[in-house]
Amino acid sequence: MSKKMQQSEGHHEELIKGIYQQLKSVLDGSEQPIYIYLDDNHKACNEKLAFMLGYSSPKEWAETPGFLEVFVAEKSRETLYSAYQNVMNKMVASTVQLTWMKKNGAIIDSTVIMLPLFFQGHVFAVHFVTYTVNAQPVNLST
Repeated sequence: MSKKMQQSEGHHEELIKGIYQQLKSVLDGSEQPIYIYLDDNHKACNEKLAFMLGYSSPKEWAETPGFLEVFVAEKSRETLYSAYQNVMNKMVASTVQLTWMKKNGAIIDSTVIMLPLFFQGHVFAVHFVTYTVNAQPVNLST
């Protein structure tokens, strides 16, 4: 890896740590699974999202490579990718229906509200996830 790439990688690591700290009270206090996305290697989530997808911690989830291929069911990949492009390029919020893949292979249908958020001159996509079990919204705080 070139020195410039290493500097960029380190900068992105600092950015994701910084935005996580900035939003920590929202991430910890929300009843919803939430994740923050800069790119496949630079993402963060709250415990609710990690647990929803079957990961032991937000760190394990964040260190898992291959975002679309690992976390998103094939039928939802184009939907998520297109919504992400709209959020990042047009700076508009988006609501989409997505199917996630849990670590154990099970699937979860959800509604995701995605919005752009600026932090230190960079645009991140923040995602709020709502999913149901037996047509009832899941309350993860109990």
